[in-house]
Amino acid sequence: MASRKTLKGVVVSDKMIGSVTVKVTRLFSHPLYKKRVRRDKKYICDNPVGAKLNDEVLIEESRPLSKRKHWRVIKVIKK
Repeated sequence: MASRKTLKGVVVSDKMIGSVTVKVTRLFSHPLYKKRVRRDKKYICDNPVGAKLNDEVLIEESRPLSKRKHWRVIKVIKK
């Protein structure tokens, strides 16, 4: 069995009951122009650890928990 993917991001919304929205930023080099490009993506995550707004968290891939929720917060890195 393959290991689960983990990502680091920041909680941008905690208004849902039992869930948070986490924004993950990645940097990559543009294939043609070689400039560093920043891209953001938001993930809806299950929140068993009680992360709050603006917390830096570690999220882990999980089984589908609902229609849009496939990730789980596993650790709060920085409050």
